[in-house]
Amino acid sequence: MGADGGRSRLGQAAEAFASNARNPNLRRAQLSFLGAWTAEWAFTVALGIVAYRDGGAVALGLVGLLRMVPSAILAPLLSPIADRGRRERVLVLVSVVRGAATAAAAVVVAMAGPPVLVYVLAVLSTIAATLYRPAHSALLPSLCRSGYELASANMVRGLLDSAATLVGPLLAAVLLRFTGVEVVFAVAAAASFWAAALLLRLRYDAPPRPPAPARPNLVGEAIDGVLAVARNRDLTLIMGLAAAQALTRGALTVLSVVVAIELLGTGESGVGALMAAVGVGAVLGSLAASLLVGTGRLGAWFAVGVGLWGLPLTLVGLVPQESAALGLLAFVGVGNALIDVAGFTLIGRMAPDEVLARVFGVLESLVTVFIGIGAIVASTLIGWVGVQATLVAIGLVCPVLAVASWRRLRRLDRSVDALDGDVGLLQRVPMFRPLPLPAVEQLARGLEPVAVDEGHAVFEQGDVGDRYYVIERGEADVVGDGRLVATLGPGEGFGEIALLRRQRRTATVVARTDLRLQSLGSDRFLSVVLGYTPSARQAAAVVDDLLDRYEPKEPNGPLGEPPAA
Repeated sequence: MGADGGRSRLGQAAEAFASNARNPNLRRAQLSFLGAWTAEWAFTVALGIVAYRDGGAVALGLVGLLRMVPSAILAPLLSPIADRGRRERVLVLVSVVRGAATAAAAVVVAMAGPPVLVYVLAVLSTIAATLYRPAHSALLPSLCRSGYELASANMVRGLLDSAATLVGPLLAAVLLRFTGVEVVFAVAAAASFWAAALLLRLRYDAPPRPPAPARPNLVGEAIDGVLAVARNRDLTLIMGLAAAQALTRGALTVLSVVVAIELLGTGESGVGALMAAVGVGAVLGSLAASLLVGTGRLGAWFAVGVGLWGLPLTLVGLVPQESAALGLLAFVGVGNALIDVAGFTLIGRMAPDEVLARVFGVLESLVTVFIGIGAIVASTLIGWVGVQATLVAIGLVCPVLAVASWRRLRRLDRSVDALDGDVGLLQRVPMFRPLPLPAVEQLARGLEPVAVDEGHAVFEQGDVGDRYYVIERGEADVVGDGRLVATLGPGEGFGEIALLRRQRRTATVVARTDLRLQSLGSDRFLSVVLGYTPSARQAAAVVDDLLDRYEPKEPNGPLGEPPAA
């Protein structure tokens, strides 16, 4: 039994990777993310070296804050752009801007220009980078067909993020040993341009969204994203824990440099080695996370990931040795992998698609702010209490909050399981199968249960139609003009003709057994089904077929000949 379960889990993991490889749109989107985040990590290492040379640990903290504050302000204001149209176009623009800014930084360093100019370019690059993840996170659900495929996509993206966490710093460490900081910047710029090129061939049908306002109001639209988070306690919890993780991450950008140079004595290349250790753990953690896809315990694993972001730092402070530090920081990477799979999947499932980029923009803004705060807090604490005490204190923040949030996150797991059940029921209906996951979830969130006793009518022929029904349990007879037309069972729907043709009910539906139904109001049903071309075509075909079945047929002649036309 255990061996079979292990093989089953390995099979699920293999299928998770295969589903991304088979889908050309997902494949291009994921490789673009790899290029973008390899550039980000290499850029971060190079910028850290420039800042440390310029002003030590204090400069590191100030530069971290300088990068983050403008990004935090602009991310939620600009993220509504990704909710209006094609999200991949936003990603292309962002990658091009990042590439240009990073290439310019390479030129400044190569010409021994003023460090402040590099900092300005870093702010520009970070503002662009802040928009990349919200748009990419909001794009992924539109490329997926099920919650399982979305979890798989986030798992694969987490692995690629982990690979970038390893490759970016490791590449920077190698280049710093043999060349200079300007070469690291140049390589990061090339990776950003590659990320843009990959998205130019993306082809998919976007789910229906409300039309863009005639007079765009970026502030008002950004507030909609904030309100979507504030109204959902589970989203608020995820955001709060993500902020704590970001504070620790910001502290790590300072601590990795100071620990390598001052505490461990490994020099500038040791900075890249410490961050590469995080990347190694992240890759291993992502491979382990592939076994968790479909377990339905993403909230619990999110808590574990948050805890692992901090606990290793505390232990490094208690055991300040190079080998121990490298091994312990690898567990930070494992935590990062778990957060990527669980956190982004949960947000993508809970937030409505029409404001999804804005919700991810809120997340990115929080992360950006707290990364800056973490950098300042770490540099300040180092001056007050020393490196080791700072490691211990900052490292305890995430584990304490993860333990305090455990029960709420487990309840969240149960609510996502219920949503999966509703989505699975709707996807059994042929009309809804062409819909991407965000559209099906939009329908699922509008479902209302209806119970009908055996022998009672759900509606009568000639009634005004205002709802669509899907059978969850039981059977129903469809009776048109006094004759039995069809018997429907679980996973089958009815009531679409009156809604799509805007006419009265063409048949009576009677409960053959006690019925458990899920119903959809006409507004939600029509906006989703007719707003997405493949489902609109499927709905039209279904209606034509049903009307043909409901139309009375004349009996054959005495010798079995068909009736005259």
